[in-house]
Amino acid sequence: MGCSSSDSEPRGPIPARKTLLATGAILLGAWLVLVTVLTSPASRALGRTISEWVARAETGEVLDAAVTIESVEKLPETLVGRAAELAWRSPDRLRLSAEIEGEPVIATRVGDEVWIHLPGKRFAVVGDNETPRFTGDPASVEPVALPEFRLPLSAAKLRWLPLLLRVETGADEKLRILPSRLGKRLAGLPDFGAVFEPLEKGGARVSVFAPDGKSARLRFDRFAFSKAGEGDDDFALEAGAGETVERVALSHLKRCAEVLAAQLGAKTPALPPANGKREIVAAAGGGRLELRDGVRVLFLSGTPEEMGRQQGELLRDEVRSVVDRMLYGIGVGSSFSKGRWFFGEIEEAQKRIEPFVSESHLREMDALADAAGLHRQEARLANFFPELFHCSGFALLGGATGDGRLYHGRILDYIRGAGLEDNAVVIVNRPDEGNAWVNVSYAGFTGSVTAMNEKHLAIGEMGGRGEGNWDGKPMAQLVREVMERCETLEEAVELMRRGPRTCEYYYVISDAKTMRAVGIKATPEIFETVWPGASHPQLTDPVKDTVLMSAGDRYTELVRRVKAGFGKFDADSARALMTRPVCMKSNIQSVLFEPGSLDFWVANADSENVASHTRFTRFNLRELLGEIDS
Repeated sequence: MGCSSSDSEPRGPIPARKTLLATGAILLGAWLVLVTVLTSPASRALGRTISEWVARAETGEVLDAAVTIESVEKLPETLVGRAAELAWRSPDRLRLSAEIEGEPVIATRVGDEVWIHLPGKRFAVVGDNETPRFTGDPASVEPVALPEFRLPLSAAKLRWLPLLLRVETGADEKLRILPSRLGKRLAGLPDFGAVFEPLEKGGARVSVFAPDGKSARLRFDRFAFSKAGEGDDDFALEAGAGETVERVALSHLKRCAEVLAAQLGAKTPALPPANGKREIVAAAGGGRLELRDGVRVLFLSGTPEEMGRQQGELLRDEVRSVVDRMLYGIGVGSSFSKGRWFFGEIEEAQKRIEPFVSESHLREMDALADAAGLHRQEARLANFFPELFHCSGFALLGGATGDGRLYHGRILDYIRGAGLEDNAVVIVNRPDEGNAWVNVSYAGFTGSVTAMNEKHLAIGEMGGRGEGNWDGKPMAQLVREVMERCETLEEAVELMRRGPRTCEYYYVISDAKTMRAVGIKATPEIFETVWPGASHPQLTDPVKDTVLMSAGDRYTELVRRVKAGFGKFDADSARALMTRPVCMKSNIQSVLFEPGSLDFWVANADSENVASHTRFTRFNLRELLGEIDS
């Protein structure tokens, strides 16, 4: 039986297609009516312009722009005046050129590589996903998945943009852009504002206002799309002959960016008035963490492994924060000011320092890293971080005090605002072997720069020069050995004299048993002692019954204050010696020890005040150790 072709065609789809087309036409018409009725010509023009930009970006064209930040509100003032040039090609090509403190910086991304180039320092780093994080551990590769640089909306979706934004034009030819009611209700747009102003000589000024009061005014001198050339010439690293180019782990650069971004606008709150409140936060093994009047107090006891594990568990977040800020914030960040890759430098220091470090101290660092979820290299390198402190210290005894006691002051001046003060902690150590002692320190730091032991010895350190002289025992571990192994001032001086020592450091050590104190200048080759009232070429105005260690105008002011109060000092007036300008604007920690009674007072900086101008909190080492024993 034969059939015609018309008989064999299915009849259902034809009406369905017609219905679909009709429905589409109705919806399109409705959308056109909706857009026309509910939007202004200016908002539709803005929508067409942005849709064109997105369409050109989606086809692989390169955006070339030049922008300057003219003013800001509730944002860092350091942003004002910053200018940058930008080249971008979707989805993973970006080149940003700017000047930071007068230094040209070029940052480029091509695929999964990030390049940072400082032509003025003849230095560049290339971050990739194949280079190990640590040279001592080839397996420490940590791939980073970088996001694609795509706009959040396609050109098709941007057809709805005129409905989401309200654009107003004024006689001044400025465009004022706000979210519409539909934009707020349906798309959840925040209550932002933007003003677009064309400039006479070309370009435009754009002011953006956020709901929280933050705002910025930007001037665009160039903003245009162009066809991409062949290859990646617009995004290639252009290192000149003789420039140093370091290939590094991309994860290090990513961590640096995250840490620096987190620090923008971060605040360290001031401590409230002391009220005697004591709160046990957590316990782990023989250790526990308390808050006393808002100050962290960490109790550690046992073997090196046990003490490391206790700190890593009880201060996990704080330890990780310190490592991030020291290694990836300050450390990696310093690479671009020095023109030398930080991890290469500190790992070189580690190779030379580590043979002189006590094995028990290394075991404690490793246990701390394991408990805190860190790579062991991170804990070790953070503890070997070059301590370039510019500080002051003093000891007052004999006729200098009004109550016959010995007062030992320690002022730590070092990169205020980098986040160390957020992680300050008083660590009470009761090791299985050696003296018990208190370390006024920061989470994760097993060495010490400020300490007192149960034998009535106290010590504080001041950094000098000599970076690179690393064939010896690191300063912080040397200070710890004094605390754990020495009972007298003579033993402490002899331990430090034997060394071997690194770099250039100055110390004040006091011993309340004999009511004596000494200042020390130490390099790998030089070891000089300055006893109370003695002169030194760097300390030209000695005062009887005192050891005064500082530099420049700070030393001059410290001497003046001590002479003015000579014979009358007590704990309160001794603490007052530490205020500005004896301490610097970078003062993050100030401590007064009274080794005879084992009293000590601790102050840490906040966002508004240097440490010496904040609240001092009193502790007593004998009382704290009694709580461990009980």
